[in-house]
Amino acid sequence: MHPAKAECDRVKHLCEEPALQTLIVGYGSIGKRHAQNVRSLIPNAELTILRHRRPPGSDPASAVAARVVYDIQDALSYSPQLAIIASPAPMHIETAIQLANHGVHLLVEKPLSDQLVGIDELLSICQARKTVLLVGYTLRFSQPLQTVRRAIAEGQIGRLLGIHAEVGQYLPDWRPHADYRQSVTAQQSLGGGALLELSHEIDYVRWIAGNVRSLHATAQTLSDLEIDVEDWAELDLQFESGVSGHVHVDMVQRFPVRCGKAIGTHGTLEWDLMSQQVHINSIDSDSKVKLGNHSGTDRNLIYEELVRHFLDCIEGNAQPVCTGADGRAVLEIVLAAKKSAQTGERIDL
Repeated sequence: MHPAKAECDRVKHLCEEPALQTLIVGYGSIGKRHAQNVRSLIPNAELTILRHRRPPGSDPASAVAARVVYDIQDALSYSPQLAIIASPAPMHIETAIQLANHGVHLLVEKPLSDQLVGIDELLSICQARKTVLLVGYTLRFSQPLQTVRRAIAEGQIGRLLGIHAEVGQYLPDWRPHADYRQSVTAQQSLGGGALLELSHEIDYVRWIAGNVRSLHATAQTLSDLEIDVEDWAELDLQFESGVSGHVHVDMVQRFPVRCGKAIGTHGTLEWDLMSQQVHINSIDSDSKVKLGNHSGTDRNLIYEELVRHFLDCIEGNAQPVCTGADGRAVLEIVLAAKKSAQTGERIDL
């Protein structure tokens, strides 16, 4: 069966006529990725792209969308049914509230925002309107991390005692064909910095170990990069479950790393998301054993899964795997980490 036909079968109602009015807000690197995936996964989507600034000359977004608009009222005039918000984090909530008030289902890219203002209002509107609010922490769709979470839940390493997550990559290598200094990541005013931009790790340790009770953090700018944000942060976490945690994020490592470890009373799990490998050492075996058979390292797969899940939630076939409340909780941790880094104190959440 053709992949596009298979997707229509999974979300039959959404793929029937009339066209599904779909809005993408923002057309940076992640907006472009979502636009291509929507075109691939929802053949009958009529795509509108909302940009906050009109580029000089012809707009390249017009090549992939039915229309490109530069004002949210123009976007609303086409009655979008679902929207993917992929603009800089400080712009998320204001746009999301306007769309939610019109009953639009929302997929908001991570982080949900760079501040807590307006988030509770957004959550209340979505609850009242019974619309989907999904936050785009895509590592929840990572097969290796799903294997890790399942193994811990099944008690394969006994009772969880501690969890460590690490991510690092030299910022200019993130998007080699663009000037890193102009990126969202490099600018505080656009919600950049290692803590917000690499908050996937914060989300997934919370997904695995539960709510965070308190934390102590350091955040610094250690490199010679031309940025006005932190490029290195360490978080010491205490979870409500009693689990101890540590998260390291940086934008300076010349050789990319994305890995972690979970320590339990009966063994240890280790994962490497660059190679998509998970291994377990337990008292039940004499050596380290590979868990799962995970498919490749195509980064786009988890973004496709995110869109599929979004459609399933809209159809009522699933509940958001990462809710607005989850996105809020991650942001609370990030803001607490920044406060702790400034004051040197341990912060209770």
